[in-house]
Amino acid sequence: MSDTESTLSKPSLRVLEEVADAEDVAPAALEPPLYDAVDPTALDRLFESTETDGSIRRGRVTFRYRGYDVTITSNGAVELA
Repeated sequence: MSDTESTLSKPSLRVLEEVADAEDVAPAALEPPLYDAVDPTALDRLFESTETDGSIRRGRVTFRYRGYDVTITSNGAVELA
């Protein structure tokens, strides 16, 4: 997947892509599902543009998934530690 495609996807999908890449498996093969660690819809909404002025929210979120500390930032970066 190209950087542009990844940048355009939702944060929850980028998390699945990164973890799957780190473990050399398909995202659909990841168990447990992401929603066991974090609400994917809420994660996606955290960094959506605001309805009033279209601005992007800033910040970061860190949570634990499949043994990784996953950090996702408002610029779209996903880090696994």
